[in-house]
Amino acid sequence: MTLSRRTLVLSTLSLTLLGGCTSFRTWYQDPVPADVSRGWRVVDVRVSVPQSLVVSEEKSLMPKADIVWREDPATGDRHDQVAVIVRNAAKKGAAGLHGSRPVYLDLTVTRFHALTFEAETRLSSSGVHNIDFIAQVVDARSGQVLFGPEKIEAALPALSGAQMRAARDRGETQKSQISAHLSRTIASWLGVGPDVRGGFTRNGI
Repeated sequence: MTLSRRTLVLSTLSLTLLGGCTSFRTWYQDPVPADVSRGWRVVDVRVSVPQSLVVSEEKSLMPKADIVWREDPATGDRHDQVAVIVRNAAKKGAAGLHGSRPVYLDLTVTRFHALTFEAETRLSSSGVHNIDFIAQVVDARSGQVLFGPEKIEAALPALSGAQMRAARDRGETQKSQISAHLSRTIASWLGVGPDVRGGFTRNGI
C-alpha cells in the first residue's frame, strides 16, 4: 500500500470510528463578577471524583466511559489521579485572588475523558479532551456557598499524530496541556483571567 493510500485509509477510518465532526466547547453560563472575586482568597481546593464515574482501560480509539486517563500509572486509582490533576490546575487558576475573605473551591468532576495512547498515535488532527465539572465557591469560615454551583465544560482539541509527537519532544504531555487549559478556565470563571469561552468542531467524542 502506498503512503498516500495508507493516509487516506487511516483518515477514513478515523472519521468512521469517531463519528465525524462534532461540536465541543469550553463554557460556563455565569462568571463570578470580578468586583466580587477580588475580595476572596482561596485557601483550599476540594475536588470530588465520584466512584460512580465509570473508568475504562480499553485499548481503543474511543472508549465509552466517564474517565479515560492513561499518563499516570495503571496501578493507581484513576479517580484519585484525576482529582490531583484538577486540584493542582484549580489552585493555579485561582492564584490571582488575594482578597481578605478566605474561601475554598468545591469542584465535582462529572467527566474526564482524555485520549488513549492508541488514539494519540494512530489519529491525525483528531480527538478531544473532554473535562466537565461542577464548581462552587464556599466561605471557609461559615461554609456558606457564595457562588454557584456552576456547570463548567472545559473541552479542548487534543493533539495527535505528528503534532503530539512534536509536543512531547518539547516536553509537553497530555497532563500539561489539560492542566493549563483547566487553569485558564478556572481563572476565567473566577474573573481573574481572559474569557476563554468558545466552541470548536473536531472529530472526537
